Amino acid sequence: MAVRAVRGAVQLERDEAGHMDEQVGALLTAVLERNSLGADDLISIWFTATPDLHSDFPAAAARKLGIVDVPLICAQELDIAGAMPRVVRILAHVETDQARADITHVYLGAAAALRRDIAQ
Repeated sequence: MAVRAVRGAVQLERDEAGHMDEQVGALLTAVLERNSLGADDLISIWFTATPDLHSDFPAAAARKLGIVDVPLICAQELDIAGAMPRVVRILAHVETDQARADITHVYLGAAAALRRDIAQ
């Protein structure tokens, strides 16, 4: 079993707590499904949000999915001129037998433009 990192991001349409829960929940679900992972495989998840998101903590969506015994942390992205607005990113550390090259990084919707090199 190896420790691997899985990246992902989603762009929100608006800064509302319910919408954030829905979109971040969809991102986390996609990351787990596309990598054949369960909540027990998670070690920790880092969430970042662009400075224009204020409605809720992205980690709250994970708790609502039942991810309750995994360390989660939220931080603010750098405020870079011209950066894509309303984006939540994740960096999940997982235990898996998959090779690093086989990990599927998930960028949903418009966020796919952020990392065309690794988005699958």
